[in-house]
Amino acid sequence: MDRGMPDEVTVRAAVALACRAPSVHNSQPWRWRLGPDGLHLYADPSRHLPAVDPSGADLLLSCGAGLHHARIAFATMGWQATVHRLPDPGDPDHLAVIELSRHDPSEVEVAMAKAITLRRTDRRRYSSWRIPPALLGQLADRAAAEGVIAGEVVDDKARYELVMAIVRAAATQDADPEYARELRAWSGVPAESVEGVPAANTPTGDVWYGDVRTRPFPSGELRQPGGAELDDEGSLVVLGTTSDDRMSRLRAGEATSAVLLEATSAGLATCPLTQPLETAATRELVRTEVLGGATYPQMVLRIGWGLMNSAQLPPTPRRPLDDVFGPFTG
Repeated sequence: MDRGMPDEVTVRAAVALACRAPSVHNSQPWRWRLGPDGLHLYADPSRHLPAVDPSGADLLLSCGAGLHHARIAFATMGWQATVHRLPDPGDPDHLAVIELSRHDPSEVEVAMAKAITLRRTDRRRYSSWRIPPALLGQLADRAAAEGVIAGEVVDDKARYELVMAIVRAAATQDADPEYARELRAWSGVPAESVEGVPAANTPTGDVWYGDVRTRPFPSGELRQPGGAELDDEGSLVVLGTTSDDRMSRLRAGEATSAVLLEATSAGLATCPLTQPLETAATRELVRTEVLGGATYPQMVLRIGWGLMNSAQLPPTPRRPLDDVFGPFTG
């Protein structure tokens, strides 16, 4: 198979798409470096948010999502990505090396690449339509291809425990002044910002959808679409892994990207809900009471059909490419 590297224009275009991946509070905690042996992904510890993400799990998940976005971006441009994860035990920030070889993109890869530019974190109310089981099965298959277990929480008791974990995590975080400071610093940002969650993408006030409370962001300006009085039938999907090490969290980020892109390609609205996994007590509650102790929860996704009259959300900002990408320097 023809090995090598694509030209710089192609690499920059692929990295730009990779940087469209979702990240905790749109912190974009990644760095990309191009070398003769491939493209290297590093975590950027200066963008770790310790109050919201004390364990660093969200940072790894964010970088894993970026890694999967990069794989899809290269695939649709005619390059197969062979990934070596955690290649340097002496450097915990060195998360992956991508080697590239010629490749004919599949229809699925092309559809996922298109979804990169369409995906938004939609924190609004969803419609009363249920997601067909076959489509939920497709989402689970995408996660399974990344070595991650994904399933909708359908059992009444398990769902109750999950929504209570969200409430309890929120109460713990709301009592932490550092969390409040961090949330203010990374949300409610103006449209011209290059990082953080814009006010235009977050609903106003404390938002409940049926039994589910979503994270309230200060200075939200996003209005609910008309028809918001209808029941919200958004599904709660939990992604879990059999281990809870750095590799598992990185792969869970890749699976999160795969599920989000598949859902977007199918026309679904999506919103990551990491809050119940951000405190140790509620994360353990989700592990034991929702997943039966068999797997470690890594991500919760709220997925549903957007309301028919929902306006298109603006894309969240991204840092200039040259801030996150460059060649290795001596």
